[in-house]
Amino acid sequence: PLFCPPCWLSCSRFHGMISREEADQLLSQAEGSYLIRESQRQPGTYTLALRFGNQTRNFRLYYDGKHFVGEKRFESIHDLVTDGFITLYIETKAAEYIAKMTINPIYERVGYTTLNQEPTLRKILPLGQEMSDGPVPAKDGRNAEERLTSLVRRATLRESDMVPKYEKVHNFKVHTFRGPHWCEYCANFMWGLIAQGVKCADCGLNVHKQCSKVVPNDCQPDLRHVKKVYSCDLTTLVKAHNAKRPMVVDMCIQEIEARGLQSEGLYRISGFSELIEDVKLAFDRDGEKADISSNAYEDINIITGALKLYFRELPIPLITYDAYPRFIETAKITDPEKRLESLHEALKLLPPAHIETLRYLMAHLKRVTDYEKENLMPSENLGIVFGPTLMRAPELDAMTALNDIRYQRLVVETLITNEDVLF
Repeated sequence: PLFCPPCWLSCSRFHGMISREEADQLLSQAEGSYLIRESQRQPGTYTLALRFGNQTRNFRLYYDGKHFVGEKRFESIHDLVTDGFITLYIETKAAEYIAKMTINPIYERVGYTTLNQEPTLRKILPLGQEMSDGPVPAKDGRNAEERLTSLVRRATLRESDMVPKYEKVHNFKVHTFRGPHWCEYCANFMWGLIAQGVKCADCGLNVHKQCSKVVPNDCQPDLRHVKKVYSCDLTTLVKAHNAKRPMVVDMCIQEIEARGLQSEGLYRISGFSELIEDVKLAFDRDGEKADISSNAYEDINIITGALKLYFRELPIPLITYDAYPRFIETAKITDPEKRLESLHEALKLLPPAHIETLRYLMAHLKRVTDYEKENLMPSENLGIVFGPTLMRAPELDAMTALNDIRYQRLVVETLITNEDVLF
């Protein structure tokens, strides 16, 4: 609730219920002066009147534990007024300059200024090939340029081994910077006492709020900002670790295929929840160094439980909220061929990191069905388990969400059965 705090009434700047004209007359004596008045037209509402540029400007004043007239909230009226005068001065005196700030940004010439850049040569080497500390010996007598060209050619031939360059939008949050700061998009000063701009929570990029609207979708998450594995956006996680897929998915599936494909009730039988939580904490703490071997967790159901928990805790499901309606409509198609065609089109709606992870998971589940005589887990059973795990209804009522369960099962079952055709 918004109300008038006692500090306004006791403030020397509070002048009670006076008109705009009276406020203007009082403030006309000094540029930069201000007062608080109660509205005559709407008693119980309050106005902050500022004298700036030989004009009196009136702003509706609110309080919800902090003082505000717009988006920014302040601990004191003094801070609000000080920030207001700074903003008015900048926007009045430099309006034309501000309008041109994003036209020729420094960002397009230098890119990130907050991230460590890898050597160019390392970027073009296939995964797993390490750079030597010293110069590369010319064993075949070729010069450096020829060898570099050869490296590029080999990297192109092994493109499937390269980590894909997933596109990711920045996760900007309003931020208060301590001390002088400059926008990393336009290289101009970020003004104001608080909330001077926005900061990407994933990569640390600092920009003006207006600049954030034109920054490219090229966020490269920094591990200093990505603190955990579970409950982290999938694309954010794989970009932060420079990987094709989340390490949880790769490591759990590798462990399951090494020692669990013939386990009865695989994925259907639950492991001990406390131990599943231990695996989650291990990944959050140690990342790819987490020990999920049989020495640490003998019961394979703990590993399958940890994998399912990872997908359940994704903030954006593997089959995203945006794509969800299309997948459900696809499942309602009765003709098998048309359903397959529609499913193929629906997959195109998924972000690249999501579809790569889904492809890898479906190929794994297809291999699980190869042992269905031993594990009793055909594609239909796996669809029942993974349908609600991979797909979540976006803000649907309980009855609709309940009705969707059978379609979720059918979607996953179709993906498993036809994974070689669809991916």
